[in-house]
Amino acid sequence: MSLTREIISQHARTVCAVMGKYALIITEKPDAAQRIASALDVKEKAKKMEEKGVPYYLAERDKEIFVISALGHLYTVAEERHGRNYYPVFGFKWVPRYVAERRAKKIRAWVAAISKLAKGADTFIDACDYDIEGSIIGYCILKYACGNKEGVSKRMKYSTLTKQELEKSYSESLPHLDFALIQAGLARHEVDWLYGVNLSRTLTIAARDWSGKYTTLSTGRVQGPTLKFLAMREKSIRSYVPIPYWEVKAEVDIDGKIFQAKYEKKEIETKREANTILSACKEKNGIVEKIDVRQFNQMPPLPFDLGSLQGEAYDLFGYTPRRTSNIAQRLYLDALISYPRTSSQKLPPAIDYEGILKNLNNASEFRKLTAELLEKSELRPREGKKEDPAHPAIYPTGNLPEKVLDSSERIMWDLIVRRFMAVFGEPSTRQSVKICININGHRFLLRGRQTLKEEWLRFYEPYVRSKEVLLPSMKEGETTNIKKVIVEDKFTKPPPRYNPSSILKRMEEAGIGTKATRADVIQRLYDRKYVRDERMVVTDLGFEVVEILEKYCPTVVSIKLTKELEEKMSKIQINSEKREDVLLGAVEILKSATDKLKEKEEKIGEQLSNAIKRARLDERIIGTCPVCSTGKLVTLYSRKTGKRFVGCTNYFKGLCNTSFPLPQKGTVRSLGRNCRGCGWPTVQVRIEGRRPWMLCFNPKCPLKEQRRKAVEMRNLR
Repeated sequence: MSLTREIISQHARTVCAVMGKYALIITEKPDAAQRIASALDVKEKAKKMEEKGVPYYLAERDKEIFVISALGHLYTVAEERHGRNYYPVFGFKWVPRYVAERRAKKIRAWVAAISKLAKGADTFIDACDYDIEGSIIGYCILKYACGNKEGVSKRMKYSTLTKQELEKSYSESLPHLDFALIQAGLARHEVDWLYGVNLSRTLTIAARDWSGKYTTLSTGRVQGPTLKFLAMREKSIRSYVPIPYWEVKAEVDIDGKIFQAKYEKKEIETKREANTILSACKEKNGIVEKIDVRQFNQMPPLPFDLGSLQGEAYDLFGYTPRRTSNIAQRLYLDALISYPRTSSQKLPPAIDYEGILKNLNNASEFRKLTAELLEKSELRPREGKKEDPAHPAIYPTGNLPEKVLDSSERIMWDLIVRRFMAVFGEPSTRQSVKICININGHRFLLRGRQTLKEEWLRFYEPYVRSKEVLLPSMKEGETTNIKKVIVEDKFTKPPPRYNPSSILKRMEEAGIGTKATRADVIQRLYDRKYVRDERMVVTDLGFEVVEILEKYCPTVVSIKLTKELEEKMSKIQINSEKREDVLLGAVEILKSATDKLKEKEEKIGEQLSNAIKRARLDERIIGTCPVCSTGKLVTLYSRKTGKRFVGCTNYFKGLCNTSFPLPQKGTVRSLGRNCRGCGWPTVQVRIEGRRPWMLCFNPKCPLKEQRRKAVEMRNLR
């Protein structure tokens, strides 16, 4: 054992002055620190140490290496003078998070431990995630905790936490930090802080001073325009006037099976025209007029970037973008996938396609598919246009899980592995069939689609969503038996509401926010009660916030100006804009905005306070009382016990004493729909660690009786 290791092992929690210098590596998360230390230690047995509860590692290589992690951001932007009762605020500084945030007290120990380790180091290496956020985390630690070592530090760049890549990243460390990227990141954090603190404080103070009650309200550089997207869509839905139209369909009997053929004109504008078609086709046979068969190739999917992974996980599993990002981050820290916060659709040969597939071949569920790909003379992935200078597209490392994954981690890893395999597949061959049936001069269409050659589809099962519609063999001129012709009344529909996946895609298209922040912005809209439900409905409070900002300071919710500001911050990264100029531009916008808001503070406060009051009441309303039919069922709290229950608002008028118990744990919210078994109002109950469930208040609901009998039958077996 070396002298340094011996001293440290004797003093467990204290880093002493040692004979000889060592390297200090800074990482972003504790799991990454452990993996880097183990990868670099020549014996692969890096020693875990502790400094006042803060873990770090000692590895031996060409020299002794200490590896210590942050806990995400250890430093943040804060105002120069304390106090939350004034605005505008334009003076700021970077401080440890425990100075700015009450809940970040344990950060103090992390900063102290890093500072202590830094005193004996002669080499500093930033090994935080290689993107804007990771670069800022490493830079701030090296500058503030390590004593201005950012100018002499090296940089490790890697996309996976595999031993091979970490060893290469260490031996080929970049000679210095990417200061242009850091300047861009610092500017982004500072601009976001300026927007957030000024606009949020303005709204919060206005509402508090008018009502005397405190409610946290917020908006920001990205949050405001995103809420505006949602509000614009919500307005278009609410103001939409449905237009009636009619559809005509024919039920065709082919070899004893019934198929539905649609009239060639999808939307018939008058009922008279629809009835004319119905009369002409009634009790008539059809003749197969034309059969159009076409074959086409369906290309393999593109590799995942973070946005497309979030979209796919939402469509397949219902995972929110934030949940998908968190699961992917855990898989990355377990060295199962590459760095997930990427916008790239490229898979460079340097990642070693063949090596990854050979390693995945050790998993029985992938063995047959990987063996097939390894037989190809050349492995060439299908790639998209998007690139990311920091990282390639998301791909599996080839490592197999070292521990049992939870169900969400397992399914996400499986999805990423199968997507990776699918991009190397050949195009599938599919066939579309369109059969035109003439019924007394009116044409109806039967459409079919089937897969002739699966190719890449086999690699992506069970996540393929291609629909197979098989039609029987028919010939032109053949007579068909028409069972009946149907006319259906229809109405045009408004545009669909956004969901967390589609609004994230809209943000990407508009160029606002970053791949690392968009999911958090969406979640904040829910947290602030500006939106509700999976299909995102803007609340009255959300509308009021947008209306106020649009009326008094439209620049801060302007999608065009927000995108322009994004572009300016990106230009800092290529040295074509200066951080100082971008900050001055943001201050000018905010100074004008806050001045206008302050002029109307009382009116704004009244508007927001009334909206908050309505929002709180709406949140408590569950539905119409099924007993008296005139009152509303609302969530109430007992004055004696403090327990919550559901009661009728007519109780306070002495007209109805209906009440029902509620679970005392978890969150309860109205589903906005009635029970399909009895028609009574329902709520959804969510308790951490359990699947959410629907609760019907009717003790005599027939569905409850069915479930009870089903349980009894299972117990008897």
